[in-house]
Amino acid sequence: MNLRKRLRHQPEVHTGALNDILFILLLFFLIVSTLANPNVIKVSNPKAASDTKAKQTVVVTIDKDQHLFIGTAPVAMDSLSFQLKTILDKETEKPSVVINGDSVANLGVTIKIMQIVKKLGATPVVSVDPSN
Repeated sequence: MNLRKRLRHQPEVHTGALNDILFILLLFFLIVSTLANPNVIKVSNPKAASDTKAKQTVVVTIDKDQHLFIGTAPVAMDSLSFQLKTILDKETEKPSVVINGDSVANLGVTIKIMQIVKKLGATPVVSVDPSN
């Protein structure tokens, strides 16, 4: 009777390379998931053949106390239309008026200025500060 154990070689799969690949894939998906922002709405922006930026003719600024300025000169809301008209009449091309508002400025004042600018035949542009 043969009581000795037979030495049999058990087949094994070498998984060292598989562990490396899984680790690299895990890192890849972790990095990609932090870069992807699921709260972004995808839109296709229109393309133009030439530069379509409007020339900045006049800058109207509204500060936190609802005071209006044309450039750096203070102006009252009642005389805004007259003063803008005198500036815009000197322009040969279609003028644009940039409206800069403080982050706590009243939206109603901004809309009134936009309506005045539209009546004068200019293009109102509201400036947005992305840092606020």
